[in-house]
Amino acid sequence: MNDASNIRQLTSLRFFAAFWVVLFHYWPKLDFDGAIPLFVQKGYLGVELFFVLSGFILCHVYRTSLEEGRFRYGSFLWNRLARVYPLHLATLVGMIVLALAATAAGFGIDPNILNWESLPANLLLMQAWGLAPQAAFNHPSWSISAEWFAYLTFPLFAWGALALKNRPLIAVGLAVGFLAGLYALFQALAGFPLTQATIQWGALRIVPCFAYGCALHALWRARPSQNRGLALAGAAISALAAIGFAAIAAPDAVIVTTLGALIFFLARMAQTGTETFGNKPLVYLGEISYSVYMVCVPWKIVFVNGATKVFQLSDERLPLGLWLVFLVGVVPLAAASYHLIEKPARTRMKLWADSWEARRPSAAGA
Repeated sequence: MNDASNIRQLTSLRFFAAFWVVLFHYWPKLDFDGAIPLFVQKGYLGVELFFVLSGFILCHVYRTSLEEGRFRYGSFLWNRLARVYPLHLATLVGMIVLALAATAAGFGIDPNILNWESLPANLLLMQAWGLAPQAAFNHPSWSISAEWFAYLTFPLFAWGALALKNRPLIAVGLAVGFLAGLYALFQALAGFPLTQATIQWGALRIVPCFAYGCALHALWRARPSQNRGLALAGAAISALAAIGFAAIAAPDAVIVTTLGALIFFLARMAQTGTETFGNKPLVYLGEISYSVYMVCVPWKIVFVNGATKVFQLSDERLPLGLWLVFLVGVVPLAAASYHLIEKPARTRMKLWADSWEARRPSAAGA
């Protein structure tokens, strides 16, 4: 059985999910008179891709310990917190400093960025639970709050997948049906798509995707295959279908379902030993994808405002060359935040946990 580190294709996929979201945020700043491509307009679904991936990978890492009764909920939550919280806190503080400095220098900023009433929810990773009055500070962190909700309830998702582990096709069918049904119901009741919800319904937004990822893992594990050609063909067809559906603005439920198929076949490629899409540069980009996602909005604020002043732009829209610098620049910035903040802080938090664990037996003996 492969461990999580061996599904290199899924690590690589994370970068493309993050970059899709970046394109969604950055394209409106391009000085271009044509319509925004439909594929770019669907870039918010990069978050859904992250959510499905999260369910799949967490089941991959923790399912065996759950089955054998070795799963430790506290350790699981600490490891997940070590993964997401340090960079979340750093970007939150960074946005506060940035907004205060901009205000002092006379720059105009969105007043919601410094909505202090939203600070407690942001610090507790509960801003996507309907507990924050405004989308304040580093707005993309709403999805980390949604992830935290999924982490807290992960045993429920995993046990549901385990209950149907011998009927994985039924699990996948139920997950897809739940996803499509919830999307339709939410649209009818709320008047807007669940896939465009953030701080008010973000915790609900992750639920169908996370469940879908858990179900896909059950199918992947229950029916292993060594057919490399089928895995590669399935991944290629799923990728082309997802791009095609996004390019024609197909319903979000269709696109998300297809993205799930892409995850399944990429994982199948790893299962068969196929190295395609798992080379070191792509894997590295996948490793820094969380940083890409978390720094993209602070970078947008700094770069666009700075370029507007320096080049005396009238409407904050950047010429193509400058926009490409803006777009590509998020990658080295993310690499820096990964190596300076995200990775060392995660390592430190895990060392703390190991230290506490090492003291346990002696404390119990005393």
